[in-house]
Amino acid sequence: MAIVVNLDVMLAKRKMQLKELSETVGISVVNLSILKQSKGKAIRFSTLNAICVALHCQPGDLLEFVPDETQKRL
Repeated sequence: MAIVVNLDVMLAKRKMQLKELSETVGISVVNLSILKQSKGKAIRFSTLNAICVALHCQPGDLLEFVPDETQKRL
């Protein structure tokens, strides 16, 4: 996948546990864990907004584009 989610990096920088983020933003630990592992297929802007507010960060701090082999050839 070309989009990498750096939620674990931001959690470490903010010294916050996934459970604490879950309680703050009102999203289940399971759903945040799926997002953290870059296994999610989509994210709502409202979810992204809530995470950014809780972690005091920008969307670009959480999401990174890393082209895969087929995209590197374009």
